Amino acid sequence: MASHIGRRKFLATLLGGAAAAWPLAASAQQAGKLPAVGVLASGSSLSHSRWIAIFVQRLSELGWIEGRTVAIEVRWAEGRSERAAEIAAEFVRLKVDVIVTTGTPTTLAAKQATAVIPIVFLGVGDPIAVKLVASLARPGGNITGLSNQNKDLAGKRVELLREVVPVSADWRLCSMSAILSP
Repeated sequence: MASHIGRRKFLATLLGGAAAAWPLAASAQQAGKLPAVGVLASGSSLSHSRWIAIFVQRLSELGWIEGRTVAIEVRWAEGRSERAAEIAAEFVRLKVDVIVTTGTPTTLAAKQATAVIPIVFLGVGDPIAVKLVASLARPGGNITGLSNQNKDLAGKRVELLREVVPVSADWRLCSMSAILSP
């Protein structure tokens, strides 16, 4: 048990040190090779451009300046699974350092394309049910991210609605689909 805890502490220290040193190493690299982030968005530039701008801004606040310390390749799947698969394969050919995905179809496409490149997903409803990860606590493999888990909230929404708005059962039945939708 003690060696297991010692190993965890060692790995945490190693990863923390690597994370802190990576921006310094990236700025010391030759100008031709920057760490590359491949962003595979499920929608279009119209639907996701604001999110991409916020993502790039936050990276910049953390010291990852687009074009100077990191290359960011953004692609739009436009809601098409076959397009997501093409983009994921392109990112593998480009040898990006990490793939960031939005939504389940794009994440599944990235998982199909590589078991080596780290994948960070956003907006996947139930990553366990679609077999992206083994568990939320220990995703395993090369995939991790943030889940929507909306289905867990649906019952709570109905419960809160019943407490806050005492109305007839007929109204609750008619409006159930609107309540359960995010």
